[in-house]
Amino acid sequence: MKGEISFFDKVYEVARLIPYGRVTSYGAIAKYLGAARSARMVGWAMNNSHTKDVPAHRVVNRVGVLTGKHHFDGSNIMQQLLENEGVPVKDNQIVDFQKYFWNPASEL
Repeated sequence: MKGEISFFDKVYEVARLIPYGRVTSYGAIAKYLGAARSARMVGWAMNNSHTKDVPAHRVVNRVGVLTGKHHFDGSNIMQQLLENEGVPVKDNQIVDFQKYFWNPASEL
């Protein structure tokens, strides 16, 4: 097993490729990694990513809701980070989600 990359590390590699000002979903990352039913596991990876230089704020649920926001220090940090990149958020949801959605399956 030496040299094998963990699922979490694979998630982090994909998340690091999300362009500035774009977002993706837990499910899109899972599907790209060949584990379509593992969106929740991608969420767990994002929850554990805060010390690994991963832009976890760019990963949201399948309809653009900031479901991971409670894992950031401060209640609005995730929203502020997205808005700083030009991604509009209203009521904890990305406005015009499809416009900002980045799909690793078609982009990578």
